[in-house]
Amino acid sequence: AQSKGENDAMKTDVTQEQIQSYQENGFLIIEDFLTPDELETWRDAVDEAITGRGKTKLAGREEDDRWQAGDSYYDNVFVQRINLWQDSEAVRKLMLDPQLGKMIATLAGVDGIRIWHDQALIKQPWANPTGWHLDNPYWSFHSPNAISIWVALDDATLQNGCLYYLPGTHKSATYDNVGIGQNMGDIFRVYPQWAKITAAPAVMKAGSCGLHNGLIAHGAGANMTPGWRRAMTCAYMPDGATFNGKRNVLPDRIVERLQIGDPIEDDSQNPLIYHPTKPIVTA
Repeated sequence: AQSKGENDAMKTDVTQEQIQSYQENGFLIIEDFLTPDELETWRDAVDEAITGRGKTKLAGREEDDRWQAGDSYYDNVFVQRINLWQDSEAVRKLMLDPQLGKMIATLAGVDGIRIWHDQALIKQPWANPTGWHLDNPYWSFHSPNAISIWVALDDATLQNGCLYYLPGTHKSATYDNVGIGQNMGDIFRVYPQWAKITAAPAVMKAGSCGLHNGLIAHGAGANMTPGWRRAMTCAYMPDGATFNGKRNVLPDRIVERLQIGDPIEDDSQNPLIYHPTKPIVTA
């Protein structure tokens, strides 16, 4: 039985089969994750938050040139805006939903889950492809249970740059990575054993979502259409994960206090959105 009824709320109840599929393959697609009404709410919240942010990619980094949109190859892959939950009340409400947090923790197989960062990814018309890469090696913590959600706000098709996954690669990945650069095949120099794996395209209707492990190899094609392809994503960190020395998206005020091996647990930056016993942060 579904707790909220099939047609009136996002599909956050996952089955044992879905959990096993996620653990085995490193990714899971949930069709029609959002209801049509929820999809409109997410689109409006994200569009408004992006407009409010201007050209600054990361919340609180208006003065930092590293986080300004420019003309690099990567800036022509997509418009990205990070940690919209920190400066948009509407996005905060979506990202801090404990039902969503519970689903993420269940799939990842962990007790508690924190937001690492959210990220709006808007693939412009005729945008460049995104090379094969792993997510977690970029981040300030290493965990085999890191996980991200990717919610399609527009249809993601083979033509407009949908995601592709290399199934099962999370099991043999190390923290060696490549830059999200121009060479689609760079990852196979690091992991030659993956070169024969058949890629799985993540074609999604608007309102569907994909979830993927932080160590699975994934990339996306070019947008070969004159239309935009919007997605709202969020990366999650298991509660208890520890600092590995990389700054990534962490602000100075937090990095200055952390030693390697310290837990990353400042709720103002990485809110605990689900835990069976600890107090959580709500919108």
